[in-house]
Amino acid sequence: MKKRISLILVFTLGLISITHAQLAVKADTIYTMAGSKVVDGVILINGEQIEAVGSSSDVDIPGNYEVHETSVATPGFIDARSVVGLAGIYNQDQDQDQLETSNAIQPELRAFDAYNAREELVKFVLGKGVTTTHTGHGPGALASGQTMIAKTAYNTVEEALVDSATTVAFTLTSGVRRNFDKPGTRSKGMAMLRQKFIEAQEYAEKQNSDDPPSSNLTLQAMADVLNGKLTAMITAQRAQDIMTALRLQEEFGFDMILDGAAEAYMVLDEIKASGVPVIIHPTMVRTYGDTQNASFSTAGKLHEAGIPFAFQSGFEGYVPKTRIVLYEAAIATAYGLPREAALQALTSSSAQILGISNSVGSLEEGKDADIVLFDGDPLEYTSHISAVIVDGKVVKGN
Repeated sequence: MKKRISLILVFTLGLISITHAQLAVKADTIYTMAGSKVVDGVILINGEQIEAVGSSSDVDIPGNYEVHETSVATPGFIDARSVVGLAGIYNQDQDQDQLETSNAIQPELRAFDAYNAREELVKFVLGKGVTTTHTGHGPGALASGQTMIAKTAYNTVEEALVDSATTVAFTLTSGVRRNFDKPGTRSKGMAMLRQKFIEAQEYAEKQNSDDPPSSNLTLQAMADVLNGKLTAMITAQRAQDIMTALRLQEEFGFDMILDGAAEAYMVLDEIKASGVPVIIHPTMVRTYGDTQNASFSTAGKLHEAGIPFAFQSGFEGYVPKTRIVLYEAAIATAYGLPREAALQALTSSSAQILGISNSVGSLEEGKDADIVLFDGDPLEYTSHISAVIVDGKVVKGN
């Protein structure tokens, strides 16, 4: 996985600008997401990384450290599925690059080439505690393009980059037929995808022959899914489409993430048996069309079944074009999801599903110093974010 470039620039939201290389966070409660919560805890930050985490009795704060006191500290939130940076905050054609409608199968399109790090929507979610976003081409095409992972606190894609190519976004919903003349039915869509995977297999085989084929960006991207360089992220909402996605994965043997899964509660045993993780639809998604049977309790049922899952903001067709994953998780807790499991799905579980848990998702020594500070319980609507720290720099604060 491509690691983002080391940075010396400091971005601010215009709220606060602190460039201290050494910080300390004192919190009544620290949710490390790497074990039990720490009561009356301290986080030491040296440069861009966490130096130490523990109780105040075990971790001494050096005299030259800038100290921030708070009620609750959590890892920076990870939005596991978004289109921010490609979709702008307003309905302006020049800022809507999340879906190319010239062809139903375009896995070669790179989010990296369209991402706008300065987009207001990126800074909006940063202010809501999202320090890392998995973003890119949205649902709506059989293969709409590639996704990427970025830190939200920087002003160029090069600075923000965590991973330039993470998944290829596929869609198996009825929405595809509204955007393209073909496919007109589910079976036609599957036939088109299956044919393209077969062509990619043949393309990959010929690359090692004495007469290799000419470069083909589409087939190369599909081949990269087959060989594991890219993961297939398949949006499927209805139970029948979820099962179709699982069959396709079994047939071709690629790595897969199930996206959306509004009716996942109907096929929990099958999803668990597949070993495929789920990036669940926004809890408060509007229930119509393919998401007609979405449920507030799906997150809780996935947790109870032992299926790895994470929260997403998804894509919204109305301004401001995104949801906030913290709010989606909070609602899920009111419908059966344990509170720490909700925080886990916003942080460590999301990092594990996306393959970036070596650097983000939990508060541990040596990991990126991405931290959100709250004046109360993060999942209560009366609480507020008092500061956001990204790579050891305070980018939002009072």
